Amino acid sequence: GRLEAVTQQMGYHPQYLDSFLKTQHYLMHMDGPLPFDSRHYIAIMAAARHQCRYLVNLHVLQFLRAGGDPQWLRGLDFIPPKLRNLNEINKILAHRPWLITKEHIEKLLKISEWSWSLAELVHAVVLLAHCHALASFVFGCGCEQDEGLGGRGSLKPLSPGNQCFCEATAGNGCSQELLRINRKRSLDSCMELDSLRERMQRIHVETEGREETKLLQQDREEGEGQGAEVGAQGGTEHRSDLSAGLSPLTDIDGEVTGATNLACYMQDPDFGYQDFARRDEDQTQVFRVQDYSWEDHGFSLVNRLYSDIGHLLDEKFRMVDGLQSSALAKRQGCEPSVFKRGIWNYIHCMFGIRYDDYDYAEVNQLLERMLKVYIKTVTCYPEKTNSEMFDRFWKQFKHSEKVHVNLLILEARMQAELLYALQAITQYMI
Repeated sequence: GRLEAVTQQMGYHPQYLDSFLKTQHYLMHMDGPLPFDSRHYIAIMAAARHQCRYLVNLHVLQFLRAGGDPQWLRGLDFIPPKLRNLNEINKILAHRPWLITKEHIEKLLKISEWSWSLAELVHAVVLLAHCHALASFVFGCGCEQDEGLGGRGSLKPLSPGNQCFCEATAGNGCSQELLRINRKRSLDSCMELDSLRERMQRIHVETEGREETKLLQQDREEGEGQGAEVGAQGGTEHRSDLSAGLSPLTDIDGEVTGATNLACYMQDPDFGYQDFARRDEDQTQVFRVQDYSWEDHGFSLVNRLYSDIGHLLDEKFRMVDGLQSSALAKRQGCEPSVFKRGIWNYIHCMFGIRYDDYDYAEVNQLLERMLKVYIKTVTCYPEKTNSEMFDRFWKQFKHSEKVHVNLLILEARMQAELLYALQAITQYMI
């Protein structure tokens, strides 16, 4: 239930990793408007939009550990209407955040007994944006591929062996409190593992009907004779599958397996990113940062409705902006700040966010074509990222510099989603 692959990659930039872990821990495990099981289910919904099994599996395990109802894991049809109503803004924020309006907010806040409070909704929106952006990082750095057979050869972990949740930052500014909490959580995880296995097995037995057993048996029989064909058709695994209404199973290390089809966690799966520049004329106009910015508007709103999260997010945005990138920029023949701003503004431009004081001709001068293709793929449809893309962009650059680019993508994307959602909430409140 730990973000080991993610922390190993972020560990190339330990100060950022410290900031990220504090935010992740606060969102998921500290006091807040939302119940703990709901937080993990919202994370599952968000990660499923990008078919990110790495994050879905992680949060399925943590959802159960938090006492979540196993029936919810059968899909959106089995969860309370209040959570199911979040599906629309999850879909919009993940793919076309410029479409979100105050009407979407109003609908969630005024649905009789299933209504959300403003504080709950802000917590949910931050969770959605966080998990969508983290899915981009997971695919961009190969953590998703590492979950499969063999992993991605080009991606090397920070150090050999398994790292603890926060180990990568030891001695690099990571708070002792976080280290204590996560060491305790690692110990608790070991102690809970046996009982968790038993519980999941019991759930499996209770929910598996005769017909599903028969189908599973047929799959196994077919698989024995057509193993190669199955692999060619997308690696379908012959084990209990979440979309079939069966509980996930754990392997010998307690990792959740079997989330081979995530369709049960989303509606309208064909809804995806669409170039903002090609939008219909009657859709949302360009988002101008001088009218609504994180610093002047978003920060204060989110901090007022969900105490302290604004400070954590602001620290994370500033941390990624302050990362050293002199070598990275030098190879592009410009100042580090100019290069980073080019990447940030290019990402925001894809979501219709414009800065009046920026000359967008710089983007084409600063970013070579393969880098732009990579950034757009990881940002807008990360599930289409493959190892070849990672290997081909900036062959001469260090691995840590490529991770730096992915951190910029993560934070720029998250801020873009938050700007649209928080602006819609502000318009509703006004």
